[in-house]
Amino acid sequence: MNAPASGEPTRVSVSGERPIGAESIEVAVSGDNTRVVVLPKDAVESALDVKAPAQAGYLPRSSSGVFIGREAELSGLRDSLTGGGSAAVVQPQRTPAQTISGLGGVGKSALALHYATRYRSNYTLVWWITADSPESILTSLAGITQRLCPQSAQTLEPDQRAAWAITWLQAHPNWLLIFDNVENPEHLAPYLGTLSGGHHLATSRRATGWQALAPIVSLGLLPSDEATDLLCAIAFQGAAVGSRQREAAKRLAHDLGYLPLALEQAGAYAHRTGIDLDTYRAHLALVLDENRDAPSPEQTIARIWDQTLNAIRVRDPLAVTLLQAMAWLAPDDIPRTLLEPLAPHTIALNNALGELHAYNMIAFTTDRQSVTVHRLVQTVLRTRTAAEPNNNDIKPTAPGRADAEQAVRNALPSASQDLPLEDTTAWERLLPHILALAETTPTDNAASVDTANTYHQGAQYLYYQGRDAHTIALRTAALIQCEQVLGDTHPETLTSRNNLANAYQIAGDLKRAIPLLEATLAQREQVLGDTHPSTLISRNNLANAYQIAGDLKRAIPLLEATLAQCEQVRGDTHPNTLTSRNNLANAYQDAGDLERAIPLYEATLAQCEQVLGDTHPETLISRINLASAYQTAGDQRAIPLLEATLAQCEQVLGDTHPDTLSSRINLASAYQTAGDQRAIPLLEATLAQCEQVLGDTHPNTLISRNNLANAYQTAGDLERAIPLYEATLAQCEQVRGDTHPNTLTSRNNLASAYQDAGDLERAIPLYEATLAQCEQVLGDTHPNTLTSRNNLAGARKTAAAVQQPGTATRATDPDRQPLSASNE
Repeated sequence: MNAPASGEPTRVSVSGERPIGAESIEVAVSGDNTRVVVLPKDAVESALDVKAPAQAGYLPRSSSGVFIGREAELSGLRDSLTGGGSAAVVQPQRTPAQTISGLGGVGKSALALHYATRYRSNYTLVWWITADSPESILTSLAGITQRLCPQSAQTLEPDQRAAWAITWLQAHPNWLLIFDNVENPEHLAPYLGTLSGGHHLATSRRATGWQALAPIVSLGLLPSDEATDLLCAIAFQGAAVGSRQREAAKRLAHDLGYLPLALEQAGAYAHRTGIDLDTYRAHLALVLDENRDAPSPEQTIARIWDQTLNAIRVRDPLAVTLLQAMAWLAPDDIPRTLLEPLAPHTIALNNALGELHAYNMIAFTTDRQSVTVHRLVQTVLRTRTAAEPNNNDIKPTAPGRADAEQAVRNALPSASQDLPLEDTTAWERLLPHILALAETTPTDNAASVDTANTYHQGAQYLYYQGRDAHTIALRTAALIQCEQVLGDTHPETLTSRNNLANAYQIAGDLKRAIPLLEATLAQREQVLGDTHPSTLISRNNLANAYQIAGDLKRAIPLLEATLAQCEQVRGDTHPNTLTSRNNLANAYQDAGDLERAIPLYEATLAQCEQVLGDTHPETLISRINLASAYQTAGDQRAIPLLEATLAQCEQVLGDTHPDTLSSRINLASAYQTAGDQRAIPLLEATLAQCEQVLGDTHPNTLISRNNLANAYQTAGDLERAIPLYEATLAQCEQVRGDTHPNTLTSRNNLASAYQDAGDLERAIPLYEATLAQCEQVLGDTHPNTLTSRNNLAGARKTAAAVQQPGTATRATDPDRQPLSASNE
């Protein structure tokens, strides 16, 4: 039922999942637990069986090949990683981890690389992971699959390759993962908690945010003698160093602030040009006055480059052109093929890259088919380059920016019908560079439709891979370009704005999603007309966001209008009409209006069976929704329908598919309502699967946890019920917000458990807060509001009469909340 308009993603579908075979498992692969990937059975078996060959792994090359000193830090790392204890990540006894923080150019990556090289024989696998974004982590993990099982890698999608790697790491011990240049420590938490059989080593400029993950080694500048040794080793390349030369090196090292990157750059320049170090020092004009502060690392590097870039420009102007373009790309894995359009021929490209390598401005990858640039080098190039002169009153472009945009544009894989999926390998390699362009756009950069299209295509690739929550940077950049070039109400701008709103919604940021959706709908109604397909999609998306936010007063009228227009414009059995009908039924159920919800669900199911087939995933979800409504209404048809649907879900979707888990949750809830002893074992098993597959704070996991607590409470086991309720409420408040209907239900149920335990001092205030919020959010006559009011009255009566609690009715959560993808 997924029907994008104008190439944009839409949330009208009750499920965006593709049907899969039963012989598979699911693996959470994203650092934020937002996506789960199906891994076929044969891939799982290979991940469990494949052994890593001796010395297996991937490590980048050092740009200089020289490492001096840091013995104390290396010993500390080794002790921390092998000792556990204070170096633990999430599970201190099982997952040792260590973090290196420090300013740019201080040698964090070099220290990690040297550690990995020195102790490589102690590990079954050593793998270097670029960790500046969730996407780069996944791409690096996928490389493990390519290295250990290339035959499986050829048949798997990028996310599946990452899932294969995670499965392999979970099944095999004694490996080392190096997460380089971590921008956000939270991106690592799920991996560190899940992968406990080896060591994790991270490098980051951020010294905060690691308290719950790993101890920090703050890496400072090199001591004077070690800095001098490093400079001499690179400048003189093994030749004998006299006392005069060493003293000159010592003075230069001091003026360079003992910054390793600056020392490497200066040493490479001296070696390449043969210049005397004192002469070089004089040219740099870095001698500091006693009253002047030491220069920043960026200033130090920039002053070195005034000399180095001039020397390179004399030798090979193309080398400077390439370096300026690479400043706007991702720092790692820049393919030679990406740079080829910037050179007249391959020989010229190779010569220019060789010149940059000789000056330590770049490093080659192991296969020499790609290059890397230090992030500090890129920062200095981007911030110090002056605008190119022009006489056409066109906005100036920083040197290299236009070349970088053109190079990426030329490398875009061919796409058809806005489905950029043909060459996932090419996309995964290019995507970091598209993201880098989006994130480094200068404020005065000239906007263009071509650049907007580049960002849009990259975002669409992620969307069709199920990674829409990670498209926000690209969607934002594309929208800015469209607004500047096409105007605020151009159809392409409206599509871009809708896409960004959907990305925010998928990421759980409704505060930014809803205003964007409201603005987009108003503009589409004005520009495209009230019944244009894109307007209908926009109206449905806004209604869906309102419903997720618990604002049914605005969601239902919008869904009713959308359904009427879908029936008129697209026909009664069009997939989008079926979806719209399902969504309206779902909103009626959320509002407690089962008299309207059930007939609508029944009609939708009949049409799904007719149009899509009896076992189509959308039909299964429709059947789940109808059974849930039956259950809420106390209709005996609920359990047989849920049992049949669960059997079909297990057969068609697989045992741990999210919709299968939803079906199992609903069946267990129905068992509980009927007093069937099968409820608690099924709820316990389902909760364990939800935590494993969906993550600890996924909305369906929270509902499953609440249901189990409710079952414990019904069975009189308050010692297990109350802690589970308390944990669920805290997580609901964090994930779904303080007034979301599910949060209100969780708060009511905890109050009820307190009342059953005789703790009225905690129960009554919680009932009072719940009632006030129910009246505000759900309305004065909503069934949950009535139940909440009855519960509060019963608790007060019990307190007044000093009687045992238990006379009040309780609101139960699961059955009122159908667990379909359209809800979550």
